[in-house]
Amino acid sequence: MKYLKSLIAALFLVSGLTSFACTNFLVTKGATVDGSNFITYVADSHIRYGELYYTPAADWAEGSVRTIYDRGTNEIRGSVPQPAHTYQVVGYINENQVAMGETTFGGREELVDPNGLIDYGSLMFMALERSKSAREAIKIMADLVEEYGYGSDGETFSISDKNEVWYMEIIGKGSEKGAVWVAIRIPDGCISGHANAARIQTFPLRDGKKSITDKDWKKLYNNDVDVIYKHDIITFARKKGYFEGKDKEFDFSAAYAPVDFSAARICDLRVWAMFNEVCDGMDEYWDYVTGKDLEHGRMPLYVKPNRQISLNDMMSFMRNHFQGTELDKTLDVGAGPFGSPFRCNPLYWEYNGEKYFNERSVETMQTGFSFIAQTRNWMPDVVGGIIWFGVDDTNSTVYTPFYCSITEVPIEFRQGNGDMLTYSDNAAFWVFNRVAHFKYLFYNRVIGDIQKVQSELENSYQEQVKKTDNHVVDLLEDGKTEEAVAVLTKFSRKLGFNTVKRWKELDNFLLVKYLDSNVKPEENGEFFGNGHGYPAKPKQPGYPDSWKKNVIESTGDRFIRK
Repeated sequence: MKYLKSLIAALFLVSGLTSFACTNFLVTKGATVDGSNFITYVADSHIRYGELYYTPAADWAEGSVRTIYDRGTNEIRGSVPQPAHTYQVVGYINENQVAMGETTFGGREELVDPNGLIDYGSLMFMALERSKSAREAIKIMADLVEEYGYGSDGETFSISDKNEVWYMEIIGKGSEKGAVWVAIRIPDGCISGHANAARIQTFPLRDGKKSITDKDWKKLYNNDVDVIYKHDIITFARKKGYFEGKDKEFDFSAAYAPVDFSAARICDLRVWAMFNEVCDGMDEYWDYVTGKDLEHGRMPLYVKPNRQISLNDMMSFMRNHFQGTELDKTLDVGAGPFGSPFRCNPLYWEYNGEKYFNERSVETMQTGFSFIAQTRNWMPDVVGGIIWFGVDDTNSTVYTPFYCSITEVPIEFRQGNGDMLTYSDNAAFWVFNRVAHFKYLFYNRVIGDIQKVQSELENSYQEQVKKTDNHVVDLLEDGKTEEAVAVLTKFSRKLGFNTVKRWKELDNFLLVKYLDSNVKPEENGEFFGNGHGYPAKPKQPGYPDSWKKNVIESTGDRFIRK
């Protein structure tokens, strides 16, 4: 009973602090410029610290157990036996180039199992520690929740390896042990995404070839299989009264997580924004994603882009605030005098008895960390998998590359270097937050300076990765695996240090340039003087006309100079 009360409290805490948090995008190798698979993860939370997790590979003696920690509270939930061997994991990518991300869609509240041992975070980490492919990760996750119970809300997972990209949705069974779930392979050449709303609707049912259930695990590695699902996913929905139609009409989202205004406007709109950047005909879904028509116009799970997608495109997707649409967050009154795309929480608010909401975009203040996992099947695993990792909000982070085989994480990104209650002046999370808070005050004044350095670093890192790839592949071809791993570890250490060093310099530069809301004239980082040891006269931009207009309309002649 004590654990049950603790779990209920934890669920309340998590739902209150991370509701409508996290965004994932999935891009298959056939849709990319260089043939990489990409998945992204924006980990949004008001309590999540930005650090790069690291778990080395290990062999385990019989009887060894893995402690299960609740992802929302860090409380111990229990333990499960370890397998004989676990693989190395850097962030959310393992040494075999298997990568994962997630978003919570919630779904029907009564389906949270109060006795389920495995929460969504533990499920992800254990799958990464134990899998050699995306398909194997799906089976491991299914087996774990079947044996130990699933103790989280409904979740969507992005799962990729060097060859494939999969999309999986899962929800518990309430008082029954286990979960119902469905996983769909994203067709090569297509893209997908999810952002806290269940998006799987109808799907091909078991035919023994392209679509199988968990009773057909022996066919898991048949390359023709595109859909895998829990065998009782429909019968359970019928038993609970969630579905009454013919089997072929079964809709996972409608049964287990029916859409409402928030699922469309707050959640699916973020996916639409990414699709809209690279796909034709997205206006067709505008009324649905803006919450005007929830009965029609739901987007397909995946679409084919109108061009090949680059790593820079992936970074751009992560920095979307609806620019180019009528919902551009820098243009409405909430942007304030400095055109900010950020809004203070809470997401929902009330005034004079009416209920309102803030527009929810991909980029948001409360991001702990985010990443782009890049997997490449034409390279050995040692060098093929990269997690491009950034801390704090995506708008002003710098995606720094860390290879999946490195043997240590740079101190600037390492677990234990500071936390949400402990400041550390060489922790990437805190250094990036210092700059971000300056940006929140004077967005349209400082964002150009921030983006200049951001682009400088990210473009440089991409060029350095190309050279490092070639060097390391040569070493591997000569059988020098240990030397190759050492090179990659040193490379990631150098770039991690450089990212934080350069961002500290930017922080100092912004403070000098914009002190007291003035703007000191400068060129290429060099400030102008007056020739006598004093600074040149600073500019005083003041407020834009839109702000002046609002002041005059709300105060009349109060501020007229006489």
